Amino acid sequence: MSDVLPRHVLCVLGSGLELSEIERVAGPDRFTLDWEYSQTEPDPQMPQAFQACTMNAVSFDEKDLLAVESHDTVGYLLSPPIPRDQALAISRGLLVAAGDLLRSGATAVKNESSGIAHGRTRWLALADRAAATGDLEGLAGVLIEAWVQRPIADDGVLYTCGMHLLGAPDVEIEASAQERAGGEVADMAGLLDVLAFYLLTDPRAKEVEDGSGFRMSEDSPRWVLRTGACERYESDDFFFNPYGYVRLTSPE
Repeated sequence: MSDVLPRHVLCVLGSGLELSEIERVAGPDRFTLDWEYSQTEPDPQMPQAFQACTMNAVSFDEKDLLAVESHDTVGYLLSPPIPRDQALAISRGLLVAAGDLLRSGATAVKNESSGIAHGRTRWLALADRAAATGDLEGLAGVLIEAWVQRPIADDGVLYTCGMHLLGAPDVEIEASAQERAGGEVADMAGLLDVLAFYLLTDPRAKEVEDGSGFRMSEDSPRWVLRTGACERYESDDFFFNPYGYVRLTSPE
């Protein structure tokens, strides 16, 4: 496991929004503004950057795209480096802060550390859920939805990006397992969600080793878990996961 600590980098757009207000609303004692890269002028690359990070068309609509196109302020809000045992608390705090920012003049938000953007309505709903939930299962579910990009397809593998922000390995599944998973990408994405949720909420997840068996339920097919280091991204990349990955593979 790498000794690199993950860090949230939140891109916050606004129109007529003071940079100091971003830091004030988020709480400078918890999250700080990167004054070197933040700016009070439009960035013409933002519409394309946000579209590349949108999770789905339902969440990010024309009104959200218009908000991005009309921005004149770009702020980069930084979390502290995230110790593994504080990951859920820090990620929850930033999600609540994102909601506060959108209610205080920000018009769009995306996470540079997982490549994910939701529409305004979706961000606010997720922030409200994070603030209200009082149990680990509820918190894990909302933080996966908020911060984890999934599923990403590349070279015969579906995988997630963003679990490092929650203190856990990213999860993967081989596309060759499609028939076993039910035959649809949506079914395979559902398996990734189940495994991600397991890694955050089940005490047995701390004992996962390469070759461990795993079942989604008592009567579901058995999978074999393969573990490894994160080689998809360099250690200085925002997406790099120091906790590696866990891959669902067929036992055959």
